[in-house]
Amino acid sequence: MARPYAYIVHNKVRKGMHTAVADQQAVLQYLIKGGGNTVFCKDHNLKDVRNYTDFKNSVPIRDYEALVPYIDRIKNGEQNVLWKGKPIYFAKTSGTTSGVKYIPITKDSIPNHISGARDALLCYMAESGNTAFADGKMIFLSGSPEMERVGGIPTGRLSGIVNHYVPRYLRSNQLPSYETNCIEDWETKLGKIVTETQHESMTLISGIPPWMQMYFEWLAEGNEGKKVKELFPKLQVIVHGGVNFEPYRARLMESIGGEVDLIETFPASEGFFAFQDVIGGEGLLLNTNSGIFYEFIPANEIHSDNPTRLSLGDVKVGENYALVVTTNAGLWGYSIGDTVRFVSTDPYRLVVTGRIKHYISAFGEHVIAEEVESALMKAADSFNVQITEFTVAPQIDVKGELPYHEWFVEFESIPPDMSSFAVAVNTHLVQRNIYYEDLIGGGILQPLKIRSMKKNTFIEYMKSIGRLGGQNKVPRLSNDRKIADALSEWVDK
Repeated sequence: MARPYAYIVHNKVRKGMHTAVADQQAVLQYLIKGGGNTVFCKDHNLKDVRNYTDFKNSVPIRDYEALVPYIDRIKNGEQNVLWKGKPIYFAKTSGTTSGVKYIPITKDSIPNHISGARDALLCYMAESGNTAFADGKMIFLSGSPEMERVGGIPTGRLSGIVNHYVPRYLRSNQLPSYETNCIEDWETKLGKIVTETQHESMTLISGIPPWMQMYFEWLAEGNEGKKVKELFPKLQVIVHGGVNFEPYRARLMESIGGEVDLIETFPASEGFFAFQDVIGGEGLLLNTNSGIFYEFIPANEIHSDNPTRLSLGDVKVGENYALVVTTNAGLWGYSIGDTVRFVSTDPYRLVVTGRIKHYISAFGEHVIAEEVESALMKAADSFNVQITEFTVAPQIDVKGELPYHEWFVEFESIPPDMSSFAVAVNTHLVQRNIYYEDLIGGGILQPLKIRSMKKNTFIEYMKSIGRLGGQNKVPRLSNDRKIADALSEWVDK
């Protein structure tokens, strides 16, 4: 039954590729009308907004801190604050400067989260012809589906909320069990997941790459070092998202030990933004007709007082943009913190390049995550080594030598010549970032230095700050030494 439905959805997605800009214009008008009787509307005169230019003049770009006064009013029981009525959920997520964030999810916005994941799988079915995986066991790892209440509104992790919407026909094939998903302690939960799944016929595994790698290692440890495909010979599909897959690819494929298809997605508490619609194709198809209006700010302007704001029709291939959304959950001109780069505008496909707050620019170099990941992966390929995890920070306070970028890298296999490996990484980074090249060539910075870290360094670090597991990720880049100094005890002497 999945096959004809997959073709229907696939055809709908294909048609939407050709109407993306017009669909975005219609979505903006729908949002302006939907927000018409809200507190936010009255504060920003949305009733006078007729087009995108009016919208930009009326609705400023904001982050979560600027949204808090409206969120607090919702918590206090008010209706029609950001969107009509009240949210049906708060998605609880960790902020970098604001602590816990409560992102509203409304009756109108929940279909975006559900249909985005569904369409990714159905497009894969239509493209590949493979529907057999739906008959096997599938892991949809989530946060606890148990909800607390904040201001009377059910509140939990987005993955836990979405868990309640897994179709009934997939429930019997879903792992882990509801009881296991409710376990809060990550290592206890992972141990139970291994126990529940290791003897099942798994066909699909979904999660962020760091979690999958840890899961695969625990499976191997409990099963005489067997590869994943030895344990799950019918495993066909890996669904991943949340972080760039490339730094994890070699090690994950080694752990799997066989061929699988990969489906990448771009979900967030604020919305399901994009998914891989073509097997093996570059970039993720932007979800342009699902209650979300997108704006794009050139990444080098994101911190300016009056940044350039572009709608979808004005973006260019190859440029790095900060992503801003307005949604039918009541987020207006909301900067989600991610940067993206379009690889195509016909159709609109993009890649996620990093986080606004995750960069190094101690000397004006503005090195971003995509650049460091690319440099490290190219060097790793040429030296035939595998990377477990890494992070980078500036080292400014040095005596008798030039400052440098300090790389903390946990290797699965250590390069035989670390000095040559560091030179290769530095060379690739110079080729990617002209500002970094100028600083190296001008004698302002010395070439980067790599610290080899002990096994499980990043697991232990995340555990030490209470953020092991789930959707938590190690920042690739920091502009300060907080993470770097904390990692010093795990440097492999």
